[in-house]
Amino acid sequence: MERDEKNHYPTFKALRGIDLNLLTVFEAVYIHKGIVNAAKVLNLTPSAISQSIQKLRATFPDPLFIRKGQGVTPTAYAAHLHEYISQGLESILCALDVNNNYDKERIITVASAPSSGALLMPRIYSVIQKVNPKLSVRNVPIAENQLSQFQADIALDTRPHHGPGISSYKLYDDHLVAVCRHDHPNAELILSANNHEMNYTFLIMQDDLVVDTRQLINEILPNRQVRFSSYNFLAIASMLSNSDLIGFMPYKIFEMFSGPFQLKTVEREKFSTVSLATTMHFNKLSTRDPILQEVIEAIIHEFEEV
Repeated sequence: MERDEKNHYPTFKALRGIDLNLLTVFEAVYIHKGIVNAAKVLNLTPSAISQSIQKLRATFPDPLFIRKGQGVTPTAYAAHLHEYISQGLESILCALDVNNNYDKERIITVASAPSSGALLMPRIYSVIQKVNPKLSVRNVPIAENQLSQFQADIALDTRPHHGPGISSYKLYDDHLVAVCRHDHPNAELILSANNHEMNYTFLIMQDDLVVDTRQLINEILPNRQVRFSSYNFLAIASMLSNSDLIGFMPYKIFEMFSGPFQLKTVEREKFSTVSLATTMHFNKLSTRDPILQEVIEAIIHEFEEV
């Protein structure tokens, strides 16, 4: 009996500092996606629900819910809490992490484009596991306002993420290369100034990178028609492998696809002036979360060593 009491003492101590009624409010707001609806379900006033959410925000290093239209949308951290809270008391204690207990399980949400994810996620996952082997990683697509609305913990992207609350760290620089299939019949003539009949494919990149890249290609290869465009590197690589088109992609992406799709570079030097930076972005409020801060610092340290 004494042994059981001793084993459960940390549990009771943790619960003593938390109002479990707030977790009921949390679940109601999460499920019903709004303060007014949650108030109706719990027979409370909207003001009381709002006050409870404010108390929860003081407990956790995250706003939990962001206003969206007439309702609210949960943050990535709130979704993480919900997975545990909905399963019962034992799982609740695994998710609370009030004392920054590194033995508790946690999901780190990393947003990226498919290509950046394919390049970086194995390395990012390895770094996170070194920080804490109980941390899990969820990779999700890049979306607008993702970090400012706490829908992801970290974003890996080639485009800038602006905002007073966003911090950024460049992981690495890459450059553009012209690519074709390994047995292209006219590879030597592809970049000839007089060869205006040669088709090529162009990778659509995000925002200002599109302008810079198109401008450089138009200067080097004037009057060429874009016959195929795609946001998807797999589609680009497949098209190049099965046609006489040439394409443009970052060199690290070429390294990934050159073997499986039998591709080769046609020209590297002429396009090397276009710098393609891949950057890690995160919300500055992440520094309030010791575990997430340690993950971010570990990733920075990993890429500093390159």
